[in-house]
Amino acid sequence: MFGRLRTFLPFPAQARRSAESPGGGAGDGSGAPRRQHNIFEAAATYVAACADDDEDTMEEAAGWVSPEALSFGVQELACRAVIALARERDESPEAVARGLLGLPPA
Repeated sequence: MFGRLRTFLPFPAQARRSAESPGGGAGDGSGAPRRQHNIFEAAATYVAACADDDEDTMEEAAGWVSPEALSFGVQELACRAVIALARERDESPEAVARGLLGLPPA
C-alpha cells in the first residue's frame, strides 16, 4: 500500500511548476485567483482519489502543496485513520495497521 502511495507522489518538476506559477500555484491562467489549499485538504483529496484510482484528481491534489507537505499530510491521515479504526474495533493501533496491510498479527 505505501509503495503504491510513493509511486503516485509528485516528481520535483511538478512541485517546481506549482511554485513558479503566480501566487505559488494560485492562478489558473484566467486572472482569477484560486483558493489556497492546506496540506490536510490535499492529503484527504489525494488519498480518496488514490482509493478511487482517479489519477487526474491525485495529480491535481499533489500540485496544491509541496511533496514534503503532502507526505506529512498523508502520514497524519494514516495515523488518524488507524487510531479511529482501532477505537471502533476495540483493537490496538498496531493490530489494525497490520491487518490493513495484510500482515500477520505480531
